[in-house]
Amino acid sequence: MSEFKRIPPEQAQALREQGAVVVDIRDPHAYAAGHIDGAQHLDNHSISDFIRAADLDKPTVVVCYHGNSSQSAAAYLIGQGFSDVYSLDGGFELWRNTYPAETATSSAE
Repeated sequence: MSEFKRIPPEQAQALREQGAVVVDIRDPHAYAAGHIDGAQHLDNHSISDFIRAADLDKPTVVVCYHGNSSQSAAAYLIGQGFSDVYSLDGGFELWRNTYPAETATSSAE
């Protein structure tokens, strides 16, 4: 079984440009206030649908606040059969400081 990899925002951006899936596991209000452009919000309610519909071999970048919780979520995805999973070091906070133009907001559901 493979393991997830921890990557900096620059590497995550390169993967994103190559079509990687970006998933954000922060709470819905934080996600709505700002997230990586194109990121999907995942929570305990949506994760099983995401896994069922996902291409398990497509690169997947997991994002949280500061890069801690995303490691557990990345390990979980590996355990569910994903083969190419990354945890964003520094989380959304570092991403926002590195790529402010690559963030988006949305209305909370």
